[in-house]
Amino acid sequence: MATLLSFTALFFSIFLVQMGSGSLGPLDALSGAVLGFSTEEIGLLGSAHFLGFFAGCYVAPRLIGDIGHSRAFAAAAAIGAIAALLHPVLQSPYAWAFLRVLTGFAIASAYTVIESWLHAKTDNQNRGRVYGMFRNVDLVGAVCAQGLIAVLEPGSYVAYNIVAMFCCICLLPLALTQRAAPKTPEAPRLHPLKVARLSPSAVTGIIVAGATSAGFRMVGPIYGVENDLSQIQIAIFLAAGMLGGVAAQYPIGWIADKTDRRLVLVCLSLLAVATCLGIATMITPGDVNAIYLGAFLFGITAFPIYSVSAAYANDFAEPDFMVELNAALIFFFSVGAIVSPTASAWLIALAGANAMFLFMAGAHLLLIAFTLYRMTRRRSAEPQAPYRYLPRTSMILGRMFKAGNGNGAREES
Repeated sequence: MATLLSFTALFFSIFLVQMGSGSLGPLDALSGAVLGFSTEEIGLLGSAHFLGFFAGCYVAPRLIGDIGHSRAFAAAAAIGAIAALLHPVLQSPYAWAFLRVLTGFAIASAYTVIESWLHAKTDNQNRGRVYGMFRNVDLVGAVCAQGLIAVLEPGSYVAYNIVAMFCCICLLPLALTQRAAPKTPEAPRLHPLKVARLSPSAVTGIIVAGATSAGFRMVGPIYGVENDLSQIQIAIFLAAGMLGGVAAQYPIGWIADKTDRRLVLVCLSLLAVATCLGIATMITPGDVNAIYLGAFLFGITAFPIYSVSAAYANDFAEPDFMVELNAALIFFFSVGAIVSPTASAWLIALAGANAMFLFMAGAHLLLIAFTLYRMTRRRSAEPQAPYRYLPRTSMILGRMFKAGNGNGAREES
């Protein structure tokens, strides 16, 4: 308990970062609709966020090496606050897309600093407990951020000032802590082609996870608007999807440790296809409870795919490749996440709100077909370590598990 309490400042910063970042995407989508942005332009904002997010994941470790953890975190918070404050000033979709690149960069950089700090200040005896608390704080912050959407007025100065406020307040816990900043970490290297050859099925699953989760989070508010949901109902819709993902992690993890992880991917994708088709074809506008249930079931089936795919990739990886593997997985997740919001928004403009879920059903069908093909080409690897839910936050997180894996067994990255 004393160890966890000593990390209170870091955990509080994580919560505040998630409150700001988790609410900005839906707020931009709703604000864009109010300001008359086209559906395609709103989708572009989501893609721009993940472009900046990937850049932040790649640049932040090097930035920490040059100026240290505290200064890097302060720079990230300043960039995020400035970009949020400029939204009401520069009311153009392309200006907002540039600002979302900046906020994505800032969010990834902030997570990189915090996760690097946690890794450096933990040891093998307490690493699991510290990680568990980190994961729980991150999840609580993400759900609370969706609730914040219910009270933020789209397009208003006040709403974006509140987001900027979280960017500024997250500085206080680290600024006031008496714990010394750790030594600077070595930046992870990117080896995407090596990881793609290591496990094509896992990489495909990661890309699909990026496409589906980013589409839901960034374009989901437009689906809600098209289905006549109020702002509070849109917030509940988004939170229901996230809660479904949280509820599924432990049972899916238990199953993934007992059988071929590729079979788990296929079954999850089949259920995701059924859920997406059900939402697209069976739910009528105004049937709010059915929409909430559909979002919850979507979260159960789609959100665990990242962690299952990452666990399967790790089953083939050597222990000293842990950090590089995690970096490459973030890269592939970003590929799917950059493409998906723009593609989903374009399809909504072309064929209506239900096209978003039809797009996601198609992505999961591709994952099913490719995974079944790969099952005929190679036998499954034996699980090297228990499944573990991973937030998709930075390239540094894998280092924590590599360091905590003292017996040489491989863990999920």
